[in-house]
Amino acid sequence: MLPMRLPWTMWMNSEFKNHFVATIGEWVGTTMFLFFAFAGTQVANAKSNTPASSTTTNASTGFDPVVMLYVSLSFGFSLMVNVWIFFRISGGLFNPAVTLALFVTRAVGGIRALCLVAAQIVGGITASALVLAIFPTALNVRTTVSEGTSTAQALFIEALTTAELVFTILMLAKEKHKATFIAPVGIGLALFVAELVGVYYTGGSLNPARSFGPCVVIGKFDRDHWIYWVGPFMGVVFAIAFYKFIKVLEYEMANPGQDGDDENDPTKNPNHEVREKQRETTAKVLASLGFDSLGGAVGDGRRGTEHCGDESI
Repeated sequence: MLPMRLPWTMWMNSEFKNHFVATIGEWVGTTMFLFFAFAGTQVANAKSNTPASSTTTNASTGFDPVVMLYVSLSFGFSLMVNVWIFFRISGGLFNPAVTLALFVTRAVGGIRALCLVAAQIVGGITASALVLAIFPTALNVRTTVSEGTSTAQALFIEALTTAELVFTILMLAKEKHKATFIAPVGIGLALFVAELVGVYYTGGSLNPARSFGPCVVIGKFDRDHWIYWVGPFMGVVFAIAFYKFIKVLEYEMANPGQDGDDENDPTKNPNHEVREKQRETTAKVLASLGFDSLGGAVGDGRRGTEHCGDESI
């Protein structure tokens, strides 16, 4: 049964409507992803000695592996679930850095990329406002550079952790294979691992929208806030550079047959040419014996166009 079309959507052309639906989906998806991630962070930091610090780093309270693990799990699992929900609507990107990577690799068009980035930034603000309004404690999810961490160190921590996430997305989601349908699991785990590394030193942003939203809601921007924009975009450059490098070198041929996703693709199946030659030889032998390659005698009327015509009547 076809779904009923809403009367007020009749004026929309298909391209505009697709961008509109994707934008709304990305805004809701980003809001859901960051709401549950921020909520988990809020719970993890509920007993912090300095809740007013409004940061995910624990430089002032000391290292707490339980808090680090709780925050990392909150972000990783929230991303995994919401990417799986929204990937058919908007792609489930939820991150301007990821959107830039897919735009550069031509997986996302320019107009769509701009719409998604705007939705992601608004989603980050929306999620931050919801957490601030719902939870009784001060908003404790803002990312800051930990004491003792230099600007260069923070920049490269953000860059390398983002590169890991972006490269995971390129290889699991953009590159199509049999495991693409479970790409959200790998993407969520990639963020989880990156958060384990980055939360203590930089807050583990990897996402400009994730850092921008809480700052807008709280009304406070640190002087090193630029790190959470430049670092992830540096990571995009690293990930794309390596991705392009292995694509030029035809990485599919380095370890073929791992997925078995396309037996007829010579770039993925080294036995493709041999099998095709065997088919040609078999066809010639059958033709010499008076049979076509489909198993019927040539001219017997069982496999010809006349027979097909009879079936269509």
